[in-house]
Amino acid sequence: MDKKLKVLISGTGFAGQGHTDAFRAVGAEVVGIVGRTPSVVRDVAKKMGILYSGTDWKQALIDCKPDIVSIATPGGAHYETIKQAIEFGCHVYSDKPLTDTGESALELYELAKDKNVKTAFASSFRYMPCVIYAKQLVANGIIGEPVEAEFISHFNLERDIPFGWSHRKEDGGGRLNNNFTHMMSIATSVIGEKILSIIGEVRDDLGKAPIVEGVHNFKNRRDHIPKDLNDPSLKWGESNVEWSYTVMAQLESNIATKPVSVLFKHGGLNPRFNEDHIVFYGTKGAIYIKGHYGMGPLYIWDENKTWKELSLPQDIIDDQPKVEGDTERNWQYLAREFVKDIKGESHTPYQTFKEGSLYQRLIDIIRTNGNWSNVDHLQ
Repeated sequence: MDKKLKVLISGTGFAGQGHTDAFRAVGAEVVGIVGRTPSVVRDVAKKMGILYSGTDWKQALIDCKPDIVSIATPGGAHYETIKQAIEFGCHVYSDKPLTDTGESALELYELAKDKNVKTAFASSFRYMPCVIYAKQLVANGIIGEPVEAEFISHFNLERDIPFGWSHRKEDGGGRLNNNFTHMMSIATSVIGEKILSIIGEVRDDLGKAPIVEGVHNFKNRRDHIPKDLNDPSLKWGESNVEWSYTVMAQLESNIATKPVSVLFKHGGLNPRFNEDHIVFYGTKGAIYIKGHYGMGPLYIWDENKTWKELSLPQDIIDDQPKVEGDTERNWQYLAREFVKDIKGESHTPYQTFKEGSLYQRLIDIIRTNGNWSNVDHLQ
């Protein structure tokens, strides 16, 4: 396939513009962009140099005839958009979460299989350089058999961020959809893709948030926090989704004789004292990565019984897209492998709607807060 693949973007915010840059960087042609608000989508299209813009997704599919659609809206708006694109015969690149329920996510995965279109699921922090290095180290037996891993993060998000999609389950909000998806993706990338069992507990620590008009770019939402939160005319929206979670899982590893225990602990509103981190423990050592999404640096506990920082191998550095921002770089990494696959070229394996639908079903299970044992009678 020598011709440029044509891409239609759904979403005009930070993700939509990021996806546009990612696909252009890997040689695809962005032929159109669709959003909800006519004036906004026109302005973004002009700024990004995209010739076609509109608010009617189905009409855009007809007019642009894309090879790929890139879904860059909140998860609650994904289902119909993706379904129409698959039925139109497009390959689909979707940000996480895939949808707002496990049932609808599974339906899209099955539909994509039936229509024989390729899909990519952008829980893409598995492409962080230190995560890729950790995967190599574990596979090479540096820590022996993996036995345990932990993912600890505290984001200290402002409680008064304006009410929006992130506060609503039906819109794809919640910390499981927008944090756990990345964490599980990193865990399976390093340890093994098969998830054996899971249990979890979630909390809504927030309750409510101020309703403010004019918030468009998710990254700039903090700029819209009301100056006077005691203003009696201020309206409030009710959160119905988790802001903190604790999840335990067991993963299968092809170099371990027993299931690997994994702890995911995230406090969206809680302050951190020390660094957020990821750790992989084995029978002979351990790997520690600073940062909630494996930003680095990476340390190893070796035979000398001390922590030692390791520099990234040059081949991993050279393979990373040359773009500022972890999120933007990871989007481009995935877009590169996705485009290669569509063209029939050699590529690195990537996550698809298979994982996207699985993660959504796992989130549904975790949100039930099930399978805890009552021990009051023992005390």
